[in-house]
This record gives sequence, structure tokens and C-alpha cells, in this order.
Amino acid sequence: MGSMVITKLAPAGTHIQKGDILVEFDPQAQTKDYLDKKSAYENLVGQVAQKQAEENIARAKDDTAMKQAEDEFKRSQLELQRNEVVSRIDAEKNQEALDEAEATLKQLKETYQLKRAAAAANIRIQEIQRDRAMEAMRYAQGNAAKMVVHSPMPGVVVYNTIWLGGRMGTVQQGDQVRPGVPFLQVVDPSQMEVRVELNQVDLLKVHSGLQARMHLDAYPGMTLPATLEELSPLGHTGQFSEAVRSFTARFSIQGTDPRLLPDLSAALGLDLGSQKNALVVPWQSIGSEADHSFVWLKTTVGFEKRTVQTGPRNDLDVVVNSGLSEGDSIRRAAIEEQTGMARQ
Repeated sequence: MGSMVITKLAPAGTHIQKGDILVEFDPQAQTKDYLDKKSAYENLVGQVAQKQAEENIARAKDDTAMKQAEDEFKRSQLELQRNEVVSRIDAEKNQEALDEAEATLKQLKETYQLKRAAAAANIRIQEIQRDRAMEAMRYAQGNAAKMVVHSPMPGVVVYNTIWLGGRMGTVQQGDQVRPGVPFLQVVDPSQMEVRVELNQVDLLKVHSGLQARMHLDAYPGMTLPATLEELSPLGHTGQFSEAVRSFTARFSIQGTDPRLLPDLSAALGLDLGSQKNALVVPWQSIGSEADHSFVWLKTTVGFEKRTVQTGPRNDLDVVVNSGLSEGDSIRRAAIEEQTGMARQ
């Protein structure tokens, strides 16, 4: 069937219950199809009744002809018994009449069942066509009833962005949609997920069960905890470079909020680990030499090389476990004459 016209639509963001109406389509086309199928069905019902009536008339005629043939055969038998007292010519006529009556009766008996079987077959053909028309009528009637769609579950109404007559957008009352196009969905806001793209550089830093904080661009002050549930094992081409791969990660949101709706843009802050009361310096300040790390420590006469023992690091800072104290001044870059300060 062609496009369907929306006559009633649940507003986006509406909290609905199971069984509430989501959308209604104009049922005129389906109703017309149902009426056409119903007319064809009723016509075939009449044809079956007509065939049955014709068969009843034909059966009655055949029964009458059979009865007449039996009576004629019995009469011929009685006439044959008078052959001893009639002339030879009349006797031969009586014998011929008996033979003819017997042949006629035999023929009627043989063709009687054949006629009944042929008539039953014709009626059965009409009945099969009638039954098919009835199923088509019921199917069309079911299609007309399906023009009203009810929600299968409680949740929130969310519109999908689809192609609408030369533009991308969401449907409105009066729009036409093609069968098979998902333009609306019902989601359970108590079980929401976030799908994000991870750079291949960060892939080894994350693992299943990793905790994160979700921030919504639409509501800057709103944060919710999230847990990494699934990480794609295969990467795909990144947005900015074909050489850098991206991996899809799925986080489940812990908790809910009335403002939390599908299709909102979100950002996730991942907790890759933390260390309290740690002395950190810019990672550019750490140099490597042989099997140890060093920094350039500022003294009263200039800078001297100081061996340090480092710990965990991130993209910006590195933990210094020993070799420096809080407040020491060091070069910000191990190879440049810039200074920085260790901090707690």
C-alpha cells in the first residue's frame, strides 16, 4: 500500500502508559479495501448458494427421470409376460421395449453419481473461492483496525528523524509516511545508555566496569554516574583522520532524571584512577637518561640535574615519588630554559 496520513500523534516527550494511543492513521484506504473485499465475499456467497440451488434442481430432475425409467422398466416387464398370448410381432416389440427401458435405467444410474460428483466439485470450487475472499476480507478489516497503534509498554515518546518530502525532520500531524519507516519509538527512561567514540590512544586505558560521570550539553549542571558495559573489539575510521581508529563504547547510566531523554548529546568523564597527596610536575619536565629519570632543579647558582623516581602519569602530569619536595622550582621542559614549580 502507499503512504499513510497521520491523523493523531502523541506529543514527543510525553510519558505514556501501556495501551495508550501512540498514532492514528487515516483509515479510509483500508476501509475502502475492506468494503471491496466484503463485496467480493458476499458475491461469492451468492454464487455458492446459486450453484447449490441449481444442483438441487438438477438432482430433482434426475430423480424424476430415474423414477420414470424404473416405472417404464417395470411396465415393460409386465408387458413381456403377455408374450404367450400376443402375436409374434408384438412379443418382439415388448422385448425391445424392455431392453430399451433396461438400458435407459442403467445409463441413468451410471450418470447419476457422475453428475452429483461433478456438481459437488463445482460447488467446492466456489466454496474455496468464497473462503479465500472471506480471509482477504478479514485481513483488510484487520488492517483497518491496525491504523490505530497502541503503546506496548510504559515510557516516553521519542520521535525519530526521517526523510520527509525533501527534508530531514520529525513527523507532524498530517504528514505522510511510508510503511516500514520507523518514525517514533517508546523508550524506558529508567534504563538509558550512552554510546561514545574512543580514540585508539585511550583504548588500553579503559576496561569493562569502568566508572564515569555523564554530563549533558543541554543541562550543564546535571551529572549522572555511568558504567562501561561494552567496548567494540573492532575499530573504524576516525572523524578527523583515516590513520587514527575509533572504537565504540556503550555506557549504562546509573540513576535517572526527568530531563534525561534519548538523542541528547552527552560527554563522559572517565575515572582512570587517582592518587591522593601526590607530588606532580608537568610531564615535559621529566627527562630520561640511561635507566633513570631526572629534572632540572633550580638552585642559587642555576639549574642542576636531579634524579627522580616517577609514578603514574596522564596526558599532562606525572607523579614524582622521590627526589623533589613541594615548592621546588624546576624547568618546565627538560630541554628548555623555562621554569615550573612542583605542587602538591
